[in-house]
Amino acid sequence: MILDAARAAAGKLFTAEFRTVFFKTIGITLLALAALWFGLHQAFDALALPWIDALLPGFPSWAGWLSLIAAILAGIGLALGLALLIAPVTAVVAGLFLDDVAEVVERNDYPQDKPGRAVPAVRALILSLKFFGIVVLGNLFALLLLLVPGVNIGAFFVVNGYLLGREFFEFAAMRFRPEAEAKALRRKYAGTVFMAGLVIAAFLAVPLLNLLTPLFAAAMMVHLHKMVSVRERVEA
Repeated sequence: MILDAARAAAGKLFTAEFRTVFFKTIGITLLALAALWFGLHQAFDALALPWIDALLPGFPSWAGWLSLIAAILAGIGLALGLALLIAPVTAVVAGLFLDDVAEVVERNDYPQDKPGRAVPAVRALILSLKFFGIVVLGNLFALLLLLVPGVNIGAFFVVNGYLLGREFFEFAAMRFRPEAEAKALRRKYAGTVFMAGLVIAAFLAVPLLNLLTPLFAAAMMVHLHKMVSVRERVEA
């Protein structure tokens, strides 16, 4: 099911049917990341530069190899901070456009099925913002584990695989089920959802391609929920 759902989602990313939502998700994601980059840069200037000035009083900011090292470290730190925030930004953007993606997938791939209902906008925004905080904390934990040999890279995939898989599957399921039932279904298929989340985390780890994560993840989980629903009916 997981590979079938991933192939179905990837095959639709650049099609005409997805074009409108494609440009909306890309645009919002880029704007959000640009705003976060500016915020991180301002925070660095406000917090780190006074500390450097106190440590090296009178040292010109443009002179010497220490300045070069500081600039390189600052760039690395800002890049890591932005990388840390890509996953939660993805969750928020997907929360805004999941219903748009789901409607395209359902209309084109499941025309015989009853269409789902959009999650109320306020509820979707609340869930997205709540999940934003959870993913930030989870990735901070994963960032700390970067210092542990043999665990570091795996931590990124495990944390994001679990959190993104859970979030996107529940969003897709809530178009057809009450929230409590969607959560119960996700728990029943926890292993499958987690493995699907690992696919999303792998997608997220590819530079530039990760800008399409909201679109890919939402479409993939719509397909996965459809497949799980079919299995549920067969077992019933």
